Amino acid sequence: MHNLPKAALVSVVGTTAAAILISFVPKFEGVIHRGYFDPVGIATKCSGDTHDVVVGKQYSAAECWTSLNQQLLAHAEDVLRCTPDLKDHPNQLAAAVSFAYNIGGHNYCASTTAKRFNKHDWKGACRAMNEADDGRALWVTSHGTVLSGLVRRRAEERALCERGL
Repeated sequence: MHNLPKAALVSVVGTTAAAILISFVPKFEGVIHRGYFDPVGIATKCSGDTHDVVVGKQYSAAECWTSLNQQLLAHAEDVLRCTPDLKDHPNQLAAAVSFAYNIGGHNYCASTTAKRFNKHDWKGACRAMNEADDGRALWVTSHGTVLSGLVRRRAEERALCERGL
């Protein structure tokens, strides 16, 4: 039952990036088997999925697994649409998909990270996941507040992105 979404993810990002993503993203998002409002008031379910959420509804493990894979696939498609050269770079692709999963595909495609990947500035793209050129922390706030979970997530996404460069 779980193989169809995972197979679709593997066909888009490859086996290595898919394996990284299905363990990496839930590590930061957690898994909550019900619809709820996140700390900033966004209706959420399972592993950070904000699509078609019914707040208060219980979701099975199978539903959450499917949800995770569908959202990873959707964000992978966004990432590859605007940064197609990541296709053969599994660590950078997995980091970018995790990043996009959290900030949204549109925000990812407009980001300095995406622009630098497209210029083949790999290290600069990875750095821009959590650090501006002037050293300021990036992508670690929600409504103006620095969140320690986002600081950790961005640091690990950057480290994954830099792996093998």
